Amino acid sequence: VQLQASGGGSVQAGGSLRLSCAASGRTFSTYEMGWFRQAPGKEREFVASISRTGGATYYADSVKGRFTISRDNAKNTVYLQMTSVEPEDTAVYYCAAAYLRAYYSVSRKVTEYDYWGQGTLVTVSS
Repeated sequence: VQLQASGGGSVQAGGSLRLSCAASGRTFSTYEMGWFRQAPGKEREFVASISRTGGATYYADSVKGRFTISRDNAKNTVYLQMTSVEPEDTAVYYCAAAYLRAYYSVSRKVTEYDYWGQGTLVTVSS
């Protein structure tokens, strides 16, 4: 599968942004999807994941209550709605896909994902 992330940009603290990740290749519903981010000088970290059917989601504590992951299998797209953003959310955001996991699997580790998009930069100013 090929993943193309978009929607990044500059936003002020407290604002909102929606990231999208379009997939092409195998049937989208065979992939569990995740969002990760990497700030300068830091390791890539988990943000959110969503199961193949969208029936289960999981969030990092740092974004819980502020970010929402969703997917539209008819459009082969996964989204990350970011609200109440903070300067600490500044990073390159990557979408990732894990192939043929269990229907309600929501993985959190970088090593559990098989495919990665190119990343989109989000910059939050105070």
